[in-house]
Order: sequence, then C-alpha cells, then structure tokens
Amino acid sequence: MGKKYNILLVEDHALTRFALKTSLRDADFVENVFEASCAQEAYDKLALEDIALVVMDLGLPGINGVKATQEIKKMYKNLKVIILTSHNEEEEVIKCLEAGISAYCSKDIKPDKLIELVRDILKGNLWFDSTVSQYVLNTKRTNTASKQKKDDVYNLTLKEKKVLSLLADGNSNQQIAKKLNISVNTTKVHVCNILQKLSVDDRTQAAIKAIKENILG
Repeated sequence: MGKKYNILLVEDHALTRFALKTSLRDADFVENVFEASCAQEAYDKLALEDIALVVMDLGLPGINGVKATQEIKKMYKNLKVIILTSHNEEEEVIKCLEAGISAYCSKDIKPDKLIELVRDILKGNLWFDSTVSQYVLNTKRTNTASKQKKDDVYNLTLKEKKVLSLLADGNSNQQIAKKLNISVNTTKVHVCNILQKLSVDDRTQAAIKAIKENILG
C-alpha cells in the first residue's frame, strides 16, 4: 500500500487486545497500533493521535460499543470502523450499519484474514460477516414490502442500480467489476456517480441509504 496507518483497538479484555495487536503490528501498512479498554479511552486516544481505523468490540463496560461507534462516527466522519465482536444481535448490527461502519465480523476470524480485512477497509472497501449480510438482505425485503421505491427520484441507471446492489452487499470495486464484466475504472466511475446522485460521501452511506430507502426495490 505504501502509506502506513495508525490503528486503534477498542477492547476491554487485555489478552484479546494483545492478540489483536500482535497480529496487526507487523503488517506492512501499519504504523502504530494504539489501545483502549473502554469508550472514554477511545475518545481520548482519537483526540490525541492521527487514527485511520478503529477495531471496535461491542461488549465494552460503561458506554457500549454500539454507542461508542455512533459517537465516534459523528466526530470523525471519515474514520474507518471495523466491528469485531461475538455479538450478532440484529438490532445492534443495524445500529452499527446506520452509524456508518465499514465492516462487521466475528472474533473467530483468523489473524491473516483480519490483516487482509483491515487492508481492504483502508482501501475503501466494505465487508460484512455472512450473518450480518443476512440481516442486510432481510432489511431489504422488509423495506420492499413497507416503503415506496425511490429509484426514480435519484435517476439511477440500470447499471448503477446493479453496482449499488453489489456495493450494498459488501463487494469491493474489483468484485463488482468481475461480476458485471466491466473494468475496475468503469466501476469506480459508476460508484462516483452513485455517490453524487444519492448525495452521500462514501460507499457505506450509499449502502445504508439504499437499504433504508428501498432504492433497489
């Protein structure tokens, strides 16, 4: 990747933090790995350091990880947040998605897979655990039955809707290009057009808006 990034681990269990730090600190794209054992420590660390990505546990003491994620994304709009947790309650998942997270995965993830995940998220991609993807799909189906379509309002082309659908399911630009048999550069153009038409700043916001407003039907 060339550039190196600072990462913040927000996890109340010291052994888990140690294992995560050990996995990430030697990655070629990581500058420093900072630690916080609670939400307040995370807020303080973010105020002091130039953090690019936060790995967040949901089961924190005091202010839980969901609330902490919501507050962090309000304060640092462009900050990448990965939820790494053993929790998979639908309400928590949806709240995290609405806050603008970039990934949601299980603590069972293998160290090498975690490194690749962090690398992908720093590149601007999204990733959701299969359980979370199911919640997203369920939300889509619910919205189909309860909300009016909004695709005409945003004037999305058929191709843009296909790209948005794949984006909302967590596919990277490379994966979208392969599935639609188009170039990565063309995919990037479609994504830029989608963000502009939906009046959102990033892929995560586009995915959440597509789900909440039933843009894809």
